[in-house]
Amino acid sequence: MVESSSENIILRANEITKLYPGTVALNRVDFNVYRGKVNVLVGENGAGKSTLTKILAGVEIPTSGELLFEGTHVQIESFHDAVRLGIGMIHQELNLFPNMNVAENIFIAREITSANVHIDHKSQVEHAQELLDRLEAEIDARAQVADLRIGQQQMVEIAKALALDTRILIMDEPTSALSAAEVDVLFRVIEDLKEQGVSIVYISHRLEELVQIGDYITVLRDGDLIEESPMDEVDVSWIISHMVGETNERRIDHSNTSTGEEILSVENLRLGHVNGGFTIDHLSFNLQKGEILGIYGLMGAGRSELFECLMGLQKDIAGNVLIEGKNITHGTVQDHIKAGLALIPEDRQREGLIQVLDVTDNMTLSSMWKFTRWVHIQHERLRKSVLTVIKDLSIKVASPQVLISSLSGGNQQKVVIGKALLTQPKVLLMDEPTRGIDVGAKGDVFKIMNKLASRGLGIIFVTSELKEIMAISDRIIVMSNGKITGEYGREEATEEMIVSASAVGLKENAPPLH
Repeated sequence: MVESSSENIILRANEITKLYPGTVALNRVDFNVYRGKVNVLVGENGAGKSTLTKILAGVEIPTSGELLFEGTHVQIESFHDAVRLGIGMIHQELNLFPNMNVAENIFIAREITSANVHIDHKSQVEHAQELLDRLEAEIDARAQVADLRIGQQQMVEIAKALALDTRILIMDEPTSALSAAEVDVLFRVIEDLKEQGVSIVYISHRLEELVQIGDYITVLRDGDLIEESPMDEVDVSWIISHMVGETNERRIDHSNTSTGEEILSVENLRLGHVNGGFTIDHLSFNLQKGEILGIYGLMGAGRSELFECLMGLQKDIAGNVLIEGKNITHGTVQDHIKAGLALIPEDRQREGLIQVLDVTDNMTLSSMWKFTRWVHIQHERLRKSVLTVIKDLSIKVASPQVLISSLSGGNQQKVVIGKALLTQPKVLLMDEPTRGIDVGAKGDVFKIMNKLASRGLGIIFVTSELKEIMAISDRIIVMSNGKITGEYGREEATEEMIVSASAVGLKENAPPLH
């Protein structure tokens, strides 16, 4: 445990306990926020990280314990209490209003007014644009948030936090939806904030970036404080062993279970762009039963749009999509689901789950028609199916009737996968399936993917993590500007090949296609 004088600590949490019905989220946890430093907080999903930061930000109130700000006892019982102390937070799950523009979101509840009466929209746009330009975000402050991709929305959340006059900035998974270039910009902004004396509380499951950006690290496990250390005294293997109680990183074991039998065929698929050209540009590929096909590309490569085309979410498309030889190109979403396609969306909170419903209701949203006879729901059959999926996917939940919002990110992701599996798919589309979940939950998701492939499902998954795509894919397709710019078998692929192919069309002297 680090010993440090109190003048170096701006905020101290002493013996914080947080109890929920049937759960001890935090058990007498101590946490120090060092002045002008990046204070990294790590642990597996369910370790208590988000609960602790929500307490610091006034979103949750501890059951017991105390908070000391500049050595003085304080009560932080609301967002407004935290703001008055200069504490701001970027939440893991985006907290934006899609029906408002970017500037309005950045200054929500803190609007710039003229004569304290009318909102000064022009000034808001100007100030918002300055923040976005500082982040090199290339986002118009007048753009509607609903029209932005999730990575762009993440940058808006960061800009929103920067707009506060913060002394402590809590960042919960700020890079989970960002490209490598955007991460570099964010790290430069963090260094700038440190120079201004701002203290950062930083949560991320990308362990390598923690070693790069952190000054101090605190490890939680199952609601308990495990260790605190200066970052220059630890490495990635130390972090993992303290997080999961193991000395070695969990390996991803994978063997090819492809049958060689084609299950999905995509022929010359095109989707136009609003500004001309193609978002999906003449794509052709196939998928076999039992095969895991990885798709890699930078932000804007067209990966998510491809999945939207395959699921029937995009209507103005050309080309052909065939499942077991049946053309479903222009069917409805329901037609595509019944034909055997299922999607695990990138944004599980908004597109995969309904937070006010319980686990059972969320899991059966897409498959209720399978449990309905005439107009009656077969409740017992539905209940048994949900329990079977919970057991099969090892979902940690006290009861299928608990609210989905009470589950950790990793277990919520498993519920989204279970929701897809209840439709009995032949092809599973997984868009960034490990975004925002810890190393242990990632291992669980990969085990699930292996198990499903061994049963004959065809799986296509999109990821921004090179190590993931190299470890779990039987075959890898690389996309850039809506085109396939590289295709590699598992054994021949290298990280250099994949990165080079992802930059084709983005720079001069691009390497030839493989």
